[in-house]
Amino acid sequence: MALEREVVLTKRPCTARLVPDGTEIEVPADVFVTITQALGGSFTIVYNGNMARIEAKDADALGKSLFDFEFSEPVEGEVSEAHVWDALGAVYDPEIPVNIVDLGLIYRMEICQDGDENIVEIDMTLTAPGCGMGPVIADDVKSKVSMVPNVDRVEVKMIFDPPWDNDRMSEVAKLELGML
Repeated sequence: MALEREVVLTKRPCTARLVPDGTEIEVPADVFVTITQALGGSFTIVYNGNMARIEAKDADALGKSLFDFEFSEPVEGEVSEAHVWDALGAVYDPEIPVNIVDLGLIYRMEICQDGDENIVEIDMTLTAPGCGMGPVIADDVKSKVSMVPNVDRVEVKMIFDPPWDNDRMSEVAKLELGML
């Protein structure tokens, strides 16, 4: 769930990525930052006048708990398509309080097998092709889908044809962003 802006004192140093270019910065301990978005386990903060994203693994640096999924028990050895979509729905653009599924950024998701290995293949795009956060969002997709029971490997492919436009967004996303 999104939260209203919250000012917190960092508990330890941590790495963040500037939004939208993705440049890594170090946020020191004992500084005030403003959390502007806390969705899908990651945090968007404002530090020294810059917007940056802190990954879930560093939640404790902000005094927050680590994000964790709870999946219903899967069938032995099988990957649940519903679980994969749940994991994808927990990935958010750091600037937009809507998940990437509702934004229409997932063009294809397929569960495949290669021998005994369960592979999830994902074709996705970005709202803007030159977005520096693209690799960060793709890594977040890999990380979250890898948590799904019985997933052995996740392959994420960035595609830009057809180009994304807001017609791909769900009605939920359009409502959230005031576009309805």
